[in-house]
Amino acid sequence: MSDFVLPQASLFLGIIPALILLYISLKGYEAYFKDKTIFLTFVAGIIAGFISVIIETYGSGIGVLFIVLFPIIEQLFKTIILNIRRFQKKKETTIYGLSLGLGFGSIFTPFSMITSNISTTNSYLIIIVIIGSIGIILLHGATGVCIGYGVYYGKLQKYFLLAIILHIPITGLIFLTSFLKIEYLQIGLIIYGLIIYWYITKNIMSKILLQQKSRKRGNIKTNP
Repeated sequence: MSDFVLPQASLFLGIIPALILLYISLKGYEAYFKDKTIFLTFVAGIIAGFISVIIETYGSGIGVLFIVLFPIIEQLFKTIILNIRRFQKKKETTIYGLSLGLGFGSIFTPFSMITSNISTTNSYLIIIVIIGSIGIILLHGATGVCIGYGVYYGKLQKYFLLAIILHIPITGLIFLTSFLKIEYLQIGLIIYGLIIYWYITKNIMSKILLQQKSRKRGNIKTNP
């Protein structure tokens, strides 16, 4: 395998973990989404992530400003897609936000490979970058849920801001890793990503299940 092939092959290293995460996370939510829309939002996330990567590549010379600017750009892409009329005020938008976010995050594995100038002989660095990239996928899945819930709940501004705030530690750690040239710091990306993903799916995404159960109990009481 040549160095030229590596970034192309690494695209699947991003998509496969994202699809596995999506499959696991959708357990129990089958009644709240359509398979076709899940597929379309995942693909839309990949496309939006690719466009975002191109923009960020050309803007990579802005230095420390990217810590805040890139999270705004990336979360704005998700917001534009999820805030279309057909998704507004619908609880399933929270689920589609997850799908969109995981698709969006999957593109950052090949991007990380390219920007790290990885040689196929450096297996240690390849593993470190892949681990860090999974943390980024988790982060984008979680922030997609935030924005999707904001669109559904009618509080988009609040949850858009939350998504940006949650994203900033990721870009901060990436900047620190690049500045200090200490690759193993990328392990912090997956630790942070796991924590945020667990918290968001447990405390925000699950709200649509709790709300549905509350409505059912209310219907039982009013219709004895």
